[in-house]
Amino acid sequence: MSSETHEAVHRHEAPTSFIRKYIFSLDHKVIGIQYIILALTAVVVGVTMSVLMRLNLSWPGTSWSILGTLFPTGAPGGVMNPEFYLSLVTMHGTIMVFFVLTTAPQGGFGNYFLPIQIGAEDMAFPFLNMMSFWVTFVGFIVILAAIFVEGNTTIATSALGVWLGGGSGSTVGPIGGWTGYAPLSAVGVVGGPGQGAGMNLWIVSIAIFCIGSLLGALNFITTLLNMRTRGMTLMRMPLTCWAWFTTAVLALLSFPVLLGGGILLLLDRTVGTSFFVPGGLVFGSSVLNTHTGGSPILWQHLFWFFGHPEVYIAILPGMGATSHILSTFARKPIFGYRAMVFAIFAIGLLGFFVWGHHMFISGMSPYSAMTFSILTLSIGVPSAVKTFNWLGTLWGARIRFTTPMLFAIGFVSLFVAGGITGLVLGQTSLDLPMHDTYFVPAHFHLVMGVASIFGMFAAIYFWFPKMFGRFMSERLGKFHFWLTFIGVYCIFVPMHTMGMVGMPRRYSQFTEYRFLDSIHPLVIFVSIAAIITALVQLVFYFNLIWSIFKGKKAGDNPWEATTLEWNTTSPPPHDNFAGMLPVVYRGPYEFAVPGAPNDYVMQNEPDASMAGSEGVGGNGHNGHKH
Repeated sequence: MSSETHEAVHRHEAPTSFIRKYIFSLDHKVIGIQYIILALTAVVVGVTMSVLMRLNLSWPGTSWSILGTLFPTGAPGGVMNPEFYLSLVTMHGTIMVFFVLTTAPQGGFGNYFLPIQIGAEDMAFPFLNMMSFWVTFVGFIVILAAIFVEGNTTIATSALGVWLGGGSGSTVGPIGGWTGYAPLSAVGVVGGPGQGAGMNLWIVSIAIFCIGSLLGALNFITTLLNMRTRGMTLMRMPLTCWAWFTTAVLALLSFPVLLGGGILLLLDRTVGTSFFVPGGLVFGSSVLNTHTGGSPILWQHLFWFFGHPEVYIAILPGMGATSHILSTFARKPIFGYRAMVFAIFAIGLLGFFVWGHHMFISGMSPYSAMTFSILTLSIGVPSAVKTFNWLGTLWGARIRFTTPMLFAIGFVSLFVAGGITGLVLGQTSLDLPMHDTYFVPAHFHLVMGVASIFGMFAAIYFWFPKMFGRFMSERLGKFHFWLTFIGVYCIFVPMHTMGMVGMPRRYSQFTEYRFLDSIHPLVIFVSIAAIITALVQLVFYFNLIWSIFKGKKAGDNPWEATTLEWNTTSPPPHDNFAGMLPVVYRGPYEFAVPGAPNDYVMQNEPDASMAGSEGVGGNGHNGHKH
């Protein structure tokens, strides 16, 4: 390799033991794959719960024998009771938001590719990186434990179940929703089935997850600021790095608030404090006299101060990956690179000032509501900047419609569709009548859930050749894209209609409401679309696993891309660049350069006028150089 394009450093050899190489690995690439595997496991659990919810909504009272066998108390005779349904809602939301939408985009792809894209050999703190994954893994095990403690009568009534707070045996977790609203979540077993041991395990799981995310956020920020290779100035970084950096800052500032709120909630439940429990609550025929002076609204403020930045923790990495992929397959520089960078930061910053729009119905002052509404609508400005810049990148391009490109375009479509309904809910006069309807889950599933997952799919199909040295099947990938793309619109567009006619969310069935009878065929249509879309994901899993071993072999730069991850082997060596760190001379999206021999120029390829020059930019520091 040329000394002009690479800088020699001491090479780090890979560990040889199986445990250190694949289990307790310090290699950021292995840790990234571990995060992705965790998310791929969690999404199976979360989607299975959503399918069970759809079955009950569409065909209430139907006996599903497998449910009666697995949960004889929660689904006696195979028919779900309302509390069992509500626990599915809670666990589905919690697992998908924390262990899928937060874990894969940042912990998975961010861990794997951020060091390579900035020309570093590893993350700044490899041991801390390993710890962040295993702490997150423990959090996932704890949330799964709630299923068994609350869903199995034997465990629920055992000494362990009693010690954990008392299980019901009739749910798969707490019944208060993924937001854990007080006072229902703060009073223990008196709050209903699942609110004993299940709620305690839920709080502990989220607290553990917060700790793991904080460790990861510190690592991401330090790595990006201190370990960029020579020539890699901030404005030469790929937009993926900007997205991961901003996401890490959001996590660093928001997760401590949720962690603190979780600790206070656990204290209310276990030692009799009254942070969130007011006096005089009535449960059945008895009055709860053990608490006084608490504020349930305080929990809402603490939760949503974390909760809205969490939306951008889930979506920003997808925005970065989409920008990266659109430019690559449009064969054009990203339109308005600097504007895209500032828009990422603006979205992250404004995300900390809009949490109140989740609480319009809580009785807040109209002046506060108006302030939150204006700030919420203002997020549309940087979001529009990004959307129009994506369209500008595609305009007049020679587009290569590969599978990752299709998913990236799908991301843009879903982000716009979900964002438009966000403008509706950002206005108090419209949010008040629709807040407790299906309009809200339709909105946030499109913009936060499905759009983020499309960003993950785009990233997997795009970076799979680099991670494993093989391609995923394009034919299966395009089949997966089209059925999933059509399926999610068939699921969530009708949900908006349900919300506008007043269908309430978090109800296990609607047979008691005559005004909803006419819309029940639409409920069944959504359920059928959801089941088909879920089954189509089996094609993706097959394609993923089969391609690891049997996929067509890929070269080092099969997409003819420009950034540093395509400058090393596929898959990369243990230290990423085999002891020769790249030197960066240009920006990340140098496509269609006049006079260049190809239609792209790599970041570490100097101009003829720069040959032998030491005057490249950058922070001049490499944390691993010896």
